[in-house]
Amino acid sequence: MADKRRVIRAGRAFLEGSFQPASVVIEDGRIVDVVGVRDRVAHASSTLVPDDAVLLPGLVDSHVHVNEPGRTEWEGFRSATLAAAAGGVTTIVDMPLNSLPPTTTAAALEIKRAAAAPSAFIDVGFWGGAVPDNLGSLAPLHDAGVFGFKCFLSPSGVDEFPHLDRSGLGAAMEEVAALGSRLIVHAEDPALLHDGGALGRRYGAFLASRPAESEASAIGSVIDEARRTGARAHILHLSDAHSLPAIRAAKAEGVALSVETCPHYLTIIAEEIPDGASEFKCCPPIRDSANRDLLWDGIVDGTIDAIVSDHSPSTVDLKRSGGGDFGLAWGGIAGLQVGLSAVWTEARGRGIPLERILPLFTTGPASVVGLPGAGVIEPGAAAHLTVFGVDDPFPIDAADLLHKNPITAYDHRLLTGRIRRTWLHGRSTYNVTDGGAGEAPRFRCKPRGRLLSSRTTA
Repeated sequence: MADKRRVIRAGRAFLEGSFQPASVVIEDGRIVDVVGVRDRVAHASSTLVPDDAVLLPGLVDSHVHVNEPGRTEWEGFRSATLAAAAGGVTTIVDMPLNSLPPTTTAAALEIKRAAAAPSAFIDVGFWGGAVPDNLGSLAPLHDAGVFGFKCFLSPSGVDEFPHLDRSGLGAAMEEVAALGSRLIVHAEDPALLHDGGALGRRYGAFLASRPAESEASAIGSVIDEARRTGARAHILHLSDAHSLPAIRAAKAEGVALSVETCPHYLTIIAEEIPDGASEFKCCPPIRDSANRDLLWDGIVDGTIDAIVSDHSPSTVDLKRSGGGDFGLAWGGIAGLQVGLSAVWTEARGRGIPLERILPLFTTGPASVVGLPGAGVIEPGAAAHLTVFGVDDPFPIDAADLLHKNPITAYDHRLLTGRIRRTWLHGRSTYNVTDGGAGEAPRFRCKPRGRLLSSRTTA
C-alpha cells in the first residue's frame, strides 16, 4: 500500500549547505518536492518542526562495528540501529569485524545480511574485509555488494582478521583498483607500536605505546600505494593531526584519498583521562589538546572529509579487564548515539557554526561509501530526516543509551543538542516529544531498515 503524502514544515531546514525555511513533501518513502514553508500542499498530513529545532537530513555513519553474529553480546543489529536512530543516523555501514565469521567471503556476507534483515531499524550497508588469505579473491565479495574493503596495517586485536604487511597493502590496492572499489585502512605501523602486554593504569603509558609516528608512517604507505595504483583509498579514524599536511598534499596532487576522524578525537583530550579509565581506550589513541586543535583546523579547512563514530563496543567486563590496565582492556569507544551532540557541543564553543560540521555527518561519509543521494534533503532522495534541538541539554548516562552495554567514554558529560525525532523512508522511527532531559524515547514501529548493496546504489 502506498504511503500517505505528508509534509514536514521547518523554519530552518538544512538545504544545500545552509538553513532555509522549507516544507518537505514526502510520498512513498521519498522526497518528492521541497517548497516554501507556507505553501499549500494538497492532500497531505502536516508536521511542524518547532522553532527552537532544525530539520536535518538523516545522518550517515560509515564506520560502525555491530559484531553480530558471533559476538552479539558486544552489540547486535537491533540495539545498534536503535541507538543510531536515536542519534539521528539513518544509514550505517557495518565493519567486517568483530563478527564471527568476519566478512571476508561472500558466504560470510550472506550470514551477516541474514542477521541484520529482521532487526535493522535503519538502513544498513556492509564493508568487506581484505586479509592475507583472501587477497586475489576479492571479486566475489565485490560482486555481492560490499561498498569496499577494510584492512589493518597493524594487528586488529582479533585473530580471525589478520593485518596486511606492506606488500599485502600494495596487492590489495591493485586489486581494488581493478575492481573499481575502494580500500579503507586502519593506518598504524606495527614496527612503531610498543603495546604488547600490560601497561598499567596510567593513560600516558598507553599513549606512549602508540605514538603519532606510527600513524604518520602508515599513512605515508597508503598514500604511496594509492598514488602508484590509482586506487581509491580512505584513512580511517585519524587521530594524528600532524599527518594532515601529507594528506592535504596528496589530495592536491590528485591522489584518490579521503580521511575521516571521530567525535572522541575532537571532543576528548589525553590530559583529562583519569588513571584506570579504560573506557577511553581506543586505537589509535586520543591525543593531547594541541593535537585536537589541529584536527579542528582540518575540519574547518576541509581536509577531513567525514566525522564517524567508529562505534566499537564490547562488554563491560572486557572494557574493564585488567582492572583498568590500558594494555589489557579491550580498545574501542561506544558512541553511536551521541556523535552529533558531542561534536556540536565542542564546535559551538569554538564559534564554528552547525552548517560547517553537518556535511561531515551527511554527504561526507556518503561520498566515502559511494551512496549517491544520501545525506541530503532534495527531490528524489530517500525521506530520511531528523529533528535536532540545537540548544537542548543532553546529560549522558551510559545506562540510558540504547547500545547494548552501558559503558562509554561520554558518560557523565553534559552535551548541548539532542535528536528529537527521526524518520526513515518517510516513517517516524524515533520520537522524543519535547527534547527535555529525562524524556523517554519512543519507538513505535517495526524494524523497517533496508539492506544496502553497492550493486543497486551505484
